[in-house]
Amino acid sequence: MQKITTFLTFNDQAEEAVNFYTSVFKNSEIKNMNRYSDAGPLPAGTVMSASFVLEGQDFIALNGGPSFTFSEGISLFVNVETQEEVDELWEKLSSGGGEPGQCGWLKDKFGLSWQIIPSALGELMGDPDPEKSQRVMQAMLKMKKIEIEGLKQA
Repeated sequence: MQKITTFLTFNDQAEEAVNFYTSVFKNSEIKNMNRYSDAGPLPAGTVMSASFVLEGQDFIALNGGPSFTFSEGISLFVNVETQEEVDELWEKLSSGGGEPGQCGWLKDKFGLSWQIIPSALGELMGDPDPEKSQRVMQAMLKMKKIEIEGLKQA
């Protein structure tokens, strides 16, 4: 196990979320799911916690009850290479009640924030010509889902 693992606390949707996330990312797996017994705060058989892997990154999900919610103060940053990857992940993660945001950000149907960012954005914003990088920044600020071609045209 990696030294630092992202721990996601849901009200009662951990099992649904883990199944959803592992269906979205190709290189993923559910490692295990632990369920509440009769002594648990949620009904017996409900997932208590689950460990899973997305693209080689370990995660843990917990059903912790209604006092836990997600905030945009933390997000999962997904670095992608192609517009096809941007489009696919954007569509899947925002489906079923997710909300598109600005500049490559979105919230999924569980309220977790994601950034779907092509590596081209960093490359173009890092251009040594400050006017060019500023144009790229201005183009990006007008986008919800990042469009690589629109950044290149800027």
